[in-house]
Amino acid sequence: MPETVDKINIYALSETAIVIEFGKKIDVKINKRVKALVSYIEKHSFQGFIETVPAYSSVTLFYDPLQVIQGEANGNNVLKNRKSAFEIVSSLMNEFVIQAHDDSDNMKRVVEIPVCYGGEFGPDLQLVAEQNNLTSAEVINIHSQGEYPVYMIGFAPGFPYLGGMPEKIATPRRSSPRTSIPKGSVGIAGNQTGVYPISTPGGWQLIGRTPIQLFLPEEDRPSLLQAGDIIKFVPISQKEFEEYKEGPL
Repeated sequence: MPETVDKINIYALSETAIVIEFGKKIDVKINKRVKALVSYIEKHSFQGFIETVPAYSSVTLFYDPLQVIQGEANGNNVLKNRKSAFEIVSSLMNEFVIQAHDDSDNMKRVVEIPVCYGGEFGPDLQLVAEQNNLTSAEVINIHSQGEYPVYMIGFAPGFPYLGGMPEKIATPRRSSPRTSIPKGSVGIAGNQTGVYPISTPGGWQLIGRTPIQLFLPEEDRPSLLQAGDIIKFVPISQKEFEEYKEGPL
């Protein structure tokens, strides 16, 4: 049975992973709690901790059960007299949830992403405009005026799941996904917008493309973006797009 604290569900995902769930919906306040917990865990690591994977409304924590139990036996962890690694970690997470404080407003990083809208880079821009009784120029203006928090990275390496897209440009995803979408493509699907960091199949409506690389596998931190970042899209011309690609970024 899940353990709960203040509407938090904590349950085992496997023998080496635990999920701390703050809710079932996409919500800025919930996501701030997710980020606060991740930050707190990383600052107060315990024996056996491996990594955290944040999502919209939950955190998955991976751990080494033998190391967790060994740490308990050695008195390295805060909690005592627990029978299993899951009980040790879940009790620790109950404490961490209470102690974690949201300092994301002080830590947030704003990342500007240049986008060449329309044309060959945004073949669905006109469709998005027609769906919402707007002109293409209005769609570009609305999309580029927003600030988009990165809730999590997933689906494809470096792919950012963003919040904050205005409802006035929301558009259903394509009924037939494309077999290959160029990396850097900026798309809309329902009330979400995102950027494809690598070439991959996908069904989002494509409105533009960025010349910058969001995923560099050879780097120590391969993803340019991370959960907690704020994205701003900056319109550029096709000439500027080519200049970005030719010169250092």
